Amino acid sequence: MSVIYIATSILPTPWGDFKIHGFEDAETGKEHIAIAMGDFSDNEPVLCRVHSECLTGDALFSQRCDCGSQLQTAMERISAEGRGIILYLRQEGRGIGLINKIRAYALQDQGADTVEANERLGFDADLRDYTVCKNMFAHFQVERIRLMTNNPLKVNALTKLGLEITVREPIETGQNPSNERYLATKAGKLGHLLGNRE
Repeated sequence: MSVIYIATSILPTPWGDFKIHGFEDAETGKEHIAIAMGDFSDNEPVLCRVHSECLTGDALFSQRCDCGSQLQTAMERISAEGRGIILYLRQEGRGIGLINKIRAYALQDQGADTVEANERLGFDADLRDYTVCKNMFAHFQVERIRLMTNNPLKVNALTKLGLEITVREPIETGQNPSNERYLATKAGKLGHLLGNRE
């Protein structure tokens, strides 16, 4: 899977000025971005988050998930260090798309958990593909990362792409009564490392 660099501009945020870099998947036309701060030329491990798009959580402040809070926390941590990168991948709803995600939410309203809802719609629990990350990291000449994630499957996927993950940094944030079951399902059925689980 080939991803092509398109353009860069300054992205002022409440946590400082980042640079936003646009990429396009040559096969699908899907657009992805990287949000970066600082210099990566010293080959030291780069603080990083690989974040899958969540319109409801990232932009609409949904309390059904922890995605928006994780994105903000990642930006805050990078700003505090003055160096880091977020790859923001356009794969809504763990890969099922926005409308199907809303359908899955409707099933959750009726009692299904997040995995059951996806499966009832005919999808696997998690359809995300991290292949584009290889070329995106290569653009920045980044090979060694400190990965902010609770998801061991993401660690494995990126390692298989040839990245060296020097440490997994937990990013537990955004817990609230509306996402308590969602987080429990991610830990119990998807293996996410939450609540000091290792």
